Amino acid sequence: MMKKILIIEDDKALLDTLKAAMEAENYHVLTAMDGKEGLLLANQEKLDLICLDLVLPSLGGFEICKKLREKDDKTPIVFLTGEKKEEIDKVLGLELGGDDYITKPFGTRELLARIKAILRRTIPDSKEIDEYRFGDVCVDFKKHTATKGKTECLLTAKEIGLMRLFCSHEGEVLERDTILNKVWGYETFPTTRTIDTFIHNLRQKIEDDPSRPQHIITVPWSGYKFIK
Repeated sequence: MMKKILIIEDDKALLDTLKAAMEAENYHVLTAMDGKEGLLLANQEKLDLICLDLVLPSLGGFEICKKLREKDDKTPIVFLTGEKKEEIDKVLGLELGGDDYITKPFGTRELLARIKAILRRTIPDSKEIDEYRFGDVCVDFKKHTATKGKTECLLTAKEIGLMRLFCSHEGEVLERDTILNKVWGYETFPTTRTIDTFIHNLRQKIEDDPSRPQHIITVPWSGYKFIK
């Protein structure tokens, strides 16, 4: 599922640059150049993250953040500032509920890296599922067993972890680094291609035709998604 990001920034050139960079990373991007307009969009849209300038026409970034958090809106917020603020300002932004803080001028690659890190942290943990059925497959997460039809599938602990993650996020695109972080517990790993090997082996056990998978689908340039 494409992540939706709102950029609230009154510098048109920077706004356009950030929008283009984020769209190149396959994010759906909304923009606003005015504080009140940005707050309205934040209240209307289901967002995955907000990039929020501190100094804006009509309503400042801190005030926008405060209003969102008062409504129990937990959308991650990255503050953008054009000045080297005192440490107390940075602390204030984080205490108000901001998730990160970056000072201009900054590189788009740095901002994108921070956004990806935040989105990895904020993906919901796998729901507690005791049993899950799809097609002729039944996975028992309590017993760590699985069957396909009347045949037992011998799944490894990591394969059970993968199935729990996929079943908990049916229909969602999960990036390889997200899968590594959630199943292996690492932010980094020797190679994310390790995931491809595990997926290949898992497909051999649960798919009717592993060469044409119907449940664990590859999403080019992104990762995988599970379809029941």
